[in-house]
Amino acid sequence: MKRETGTYHSYILVFLLLGNLFSGCTEPFSPDLLPQTESVLVVDATLSNESKNHEIFLSKSSQEAGELLVERNAAVRILDDNQQAFTFTETEPGKYISDIPFGAEPGRTYRLLITTEDNRSYTSSAESLPQTTLIENVAAQKTTTESGNEGIAITVDSFDPTGNSTYYKYEYEETYKIIAPKWGPLELVAGPEEFQTVGVVNRDPDKEERTCYATDKSNSIILTKNSVAGEDRVSDFEVRFLNKDNYIISHRYSILVKQFVLSQQAYTFYEKLKDFSGSESLFSQSQPGFINGNIFPDDNSNERVVGIFEVSSVSEKRTFFNYVDFFPDEDLPPFIDECKRTTIANGDPSLYEPVKSNRVSYVGEVTNPTTGGIEAYIVVPRLCGDCTVLGSATIPDFWEE
Repeated sequence: MKRETGTYHSYILVFLLLGNLFSGCTEPFSPDLLPQTESVLVVDATLSNESKNHEIFLSKSSQEAGELLVERNAAVRILDDNQQAFTFTETEPGKYISDIPFGAEPGRTYRLLITTEDNRSYTSSAESLPQTTLIENVAAQKTTTESGNEGIAITVDSFDPTGNSTYYKYEYEETYKIIAPKWGPLELVAGPEEFQTVGVVNRDPDKEERTCYATDKSNSIILTKNSVAGEDRVSDFEVRFLNKDNYIISHRYSILVKQFVLSQQAYTFYEKLKDFSGSESLFSQSQPGFINGNIFPDDNSNERVVGIFEVSSVSEKRTFFNYVDFFPDEDLPPFIDECKRTTIANGDPSLYEPVKSNRVSYVGEVTNPTTGGIEAYIVVPRLCGDCTVLGSATIPDFWEE
């Protein structure tokens, strides 16, 4: 699945908008406040050492409208200290992708340059690639939280023998197998509209609807740092907790964890952003507002820019597990839907439209014991018998059984 822009920008919007709600709170920490009517450029830009087509997302805040608006038709490029320019093209509204694959290199510095459609220009500070630190291990461990919830913790180990990494951010991409619990070899089809009738046929054998795969990306800021002098080690750091009743681990589950080594400035930015995005923090902090980044207007004005141009070294590792690996003698977690059965009389016109619009799955029928004729059909919500509602029938390239 493609990267979603909502996570980062939702954090930005939270502290831009909610400042007006908490103006009476005590202030253990107070960033510069953003005037309610001010619209600012919002930048989501990460350059890593991965050789790929990098993505940059541009938008602008609209506090009065309570939303982020995409920044269209901007000129975007990254310039290194050898004056080599890497240009970006807008492929979707507000989404800019580098014209060629490239990655940040050790010993080089990079700046982000943006010129908007109304000819406002911005430049970031020069940033260099942090120490590259590899993930040593990603593990799934059975655990119980302090609140008594039993489940699986996904943990990370890494080690930098040079002691230069210190600041880490994590993202993950989880993929899981879905088996439709009420799938069967038969399905209902709608007849001619003028008759409003339905009938039962065999499913298309070339159309997989029983087993699918879905992928979700992390939607929170996950940070850690090393505080032990002289040792740069991450041990059993939890990046994800899965409750044992979470249906996504019912069958087979995989997670790809990505580790970003950050500069101290980038870590501080994300740490503050994380503080403001949590509901508990929002009620304990005062006036969420503007957090300084490293992108500034070229005219030296006091115009605000939200976001940071992050240059990070990245390492990633994947692991798999099955539910029975950890809970061999227990029932599978409940499906995402209770799959309530509905019995509808044969010929009842209320069945025709759900069948025609593919909103239900067939699970059985009621027959007359004397004539053998069909008196009623039994159906469930479509997702209970058709996994493609929740995922794709295409097996991912990386998948292992």
